[in-house]
Amino acid sequence: MTSTDSVIITQPLAPFDSVHDLLSGIDGILAIDPGGSVTVQDAGALRATLIDRLVATAVFADGAARDAARWLIRLAAAELGAWPASIQDVYLAAGRGEYTHRTAPAINVRALSFDTMRAAFRAALANDCKIMLFELARSEMSYTQQRQGEYVSNALGAAIKEGFTGPVFIQGDHYQVSVKKWATDPDGEIAAIKELISDAIAAGYYNIDVDASTVVDLSLPTLEAQQELNAQLTAQHTEYIREIEPDGVTVSVGGEIGEVGLRNSTVEDLRAFMSQYELQLKDRAGKAGKEIEGISKISVQTGTSHGGVVLPDGSIAEVAVDFDTLRDLSDAARKDYGMGGAVQHGASTLPETAFGKFAEAGAVEVHLATAFQSMIYDHPAFPGALRDEIYAYLTANHSDERKAGQTDAQFFYSARKRGIGPFKRQMWDMPAETRDAIAASLEETFGQLMQRLQVAGSAGIVDKVVQRVDVPAPIPSNLVAALKGESVDAGGAEAAIEEVEGE
Repeated sequence: MTSTDSVIITQPLAPFDSVHDLLSGIDGILAIDPGGSVTVQDAGALRATLIDRLVATAVFADGAARDAARWLIRLAAAELGAWPASIQDVYLAAGRGEYTHRTAPAINVRALSFDTMRAAFRAALANDCKIMLFELARSEMSYTQQRQGEYVSNALGAAIKEGFTGPVFIQGDHYQVSVKKWATDPDGEIAAIKELISDAIAAGYYNIDVDASTVVDLSLPTLEAQQELNAQLTAQHTEYIREIEPDGVTVSVGGEIGEVGLRNSTVEDLRAFMSQYELQLKDRAGKAGKEIEGISKISVQTGTSHGGVVLPDGSIAEVAVDFDTLRDLSDAARKDYGMGGAVQHGASTLPETAFGKFAEAGAVEVHLATAFQSMIYDHPAFPGALRDEIYAYLTANHSDERKAGQTDAQFFYSARKRGIGPFKRQMWDMPAETRDAIAASLEETFGQLMQRLQVAGSAGIVDKVVQRVDVPAPIPSNLVAALKGESVDAGGAEAAIEEVEGE
């Protein structure tokens, strides 16, 4: 019997109400040194119930209790052998040919984050897999109402719960230039993306996908001209990431040459982008007086779209992915530029038979999101009354997004991602057996994906090339005050996350 089997949780555990309540709850399980370290005194008790309450506090509490819970989770995870990490050295090993035909699943966790990540870790442990990432896009942050600190707490809390040890790869997906905002206030948009990046790195995201493919102008006469602004902005953000990344960590940075849903990318597009990008990076390195490490992967378009194409009956249209182009792009990325390979977006709604082809084509990473959201909403265990309540909310608040001629099935399929944030607490409060049933289905799917993407059995690769780096995480001042018996400012809710267009 494992430590998590010894206590059966029948109802969701509520967050701690205050820092002092939290300190009482961890007594005898976690010990805090006022200097800023944490000792795990009883790992079994931590995994049994305490971690659930800490995650709930990290997600749903305000101010001081929230910040204390997030800090405790991060340090307790490191104490037990799980830490936020960069996948940079893994992808550079692929670029050197040290491993081939293994495609990392990058899982966009939108709903039931703690349960979903636990399911992914269970599948990883069962399949000896460590090449996988959890990620969240700029647009997803707003409609799922998940800031970076919350997302990291879910991931590290899930690792604690399931006994996963090793690097935990957490990624900012599509840190994307908004075309609308770029047109009216380019300096403001650059500042917004820099703030997004700095918040992510501070929280423990050591993998950032910079996406300026939105400003590629296909009307320009040459490929170099089309990709010039994309390359310039990608180099600018790469330099900024290198300036603020923690000592000892090289953040894995990804670029993108083809916006998902538009025309397919080509090797010529890649070379046009990289020629501009390398010139930009060299120029910036010369001005800075030091080398600037470049991108480790490149996202491309080969025929998919975010969320898939929904037919009137709510089913997903078949998509023809150009795997030959994906193979050519991955080969060129590795052989010509030393990157891990090409990245495929918008793939989760493809048929199961397609996933083995990504590994065959040498894709280094594939992004998976909407299918897991659908598995949650459409699961037989998901309460029908809650789904009806969410759909009523969407009808009342998002009908302006309904396109002419859309059926109800099409509208709710495309809009229901917007119900995740407003109903996050109601999903957490579903009976434990409901959440467990949904998570069991997700776990099975994750395991199948790991096998088809050929990352089952990848733990040895990661253990060989990834060196552990413990990045200091300052103890929250309110927690220090509480440990001294002083009064604590309870603090307030985090500011609303700005809405941006995106997948």
